[in-house]
Amino acid sequence: MRILITGGRGQLGRELQQALSAETVLAQDLPELDITDAAAVGRAVRQFRPHVVVHAAAHTDTAGCEADPELAMRVNGEGSRQVALACRKNWAAMLYVSTNEVFDGQKSEPYLESDEPKPINAYGRSKLAGERHVQSILDRFYILRTAWLYAAGGNNFPAKVLRAVANEGELRFVTDEVASPTWARDLAQAIARLIGRPTYGIYHLTNSGSCSRYQWAERILELAGRGDVALRPVVQAECDLPYRKPPYSELANRAAAALGIVLRPWQEALQEYFLTAPAGSGR
Repeated sequence: MRILITGGRGQLGRELQQALSAETVLAQDLPELDITDAAAVGRAVRQFRPHVVVHAAAHTDTAGCEADPELAMRVNGEGSRQVALACRKNWAAMLYVSTNEVFDGQKSEPYLESDEPKPINAYGRSKLAGERHVQSILDRFYILRTAWLYAAGGNNFPAKVLRAVANEGELRFVTDEVASPTWARDLAQAIARLIGRPTYGIYHLTNSGSCSRYQWAERILELAGRGDVALRPVVQAECDLPYRKPPYSELANRAAAALGIVLRPWQEALQEYFLTAPAGSGR
């Protein structure tokens, strides 16, 4: 199978290259591929002739998206539209990586694939725009919603927690943002299994279980041998953030589970991440 990956240098893009190493893979990212450049996207898909495009490129900085919603929409919405159009023109299927933040977080139980999205921040709105473009342009697509991705070397939550230990005294993390930490390696392996099947549609894939940001930080510090660090639980309203986060956005995996694709508990994945991430990786 020939697979084109956008966002190839990102956390998920790097893990996808490993998970798909038995296939013919082309991974591209900025500067060689700007997904907002229609000509560049069309040329990349036309020349490589992929069977599937895994579209992992995105503007994921929530604060940055809130500060510049037009940029967020241009990258996550219009950029995804250009990828979908190129796929349609070249007869390629597409897997679009979306987010738990397309939901408002008002449910008290995990969100189903069929639940109606209702984003409450600019990042979520831009990612939902991408979903809508993919659905309206293509028949052969996978929309894959995930949450709280991390991988070695990335500017992710575990890395931020450990950097904060060196720079601050007491650390504060919120208890009213709950979702599922997801190791990019586990997700990449699940994607490799999913795109081998022509079972198109919407999927929710995260490591199983959920926790708050506070609980996640607590576990990160324990695994890093820094259980001595003082942690204070707070709520989002105390943090003076320029954006809102869905308070509860655990995703229910119904569709992928029916295919036998289930990710292990987030605690197990996080423990293996700490065992395998190389020293100096920014873990």
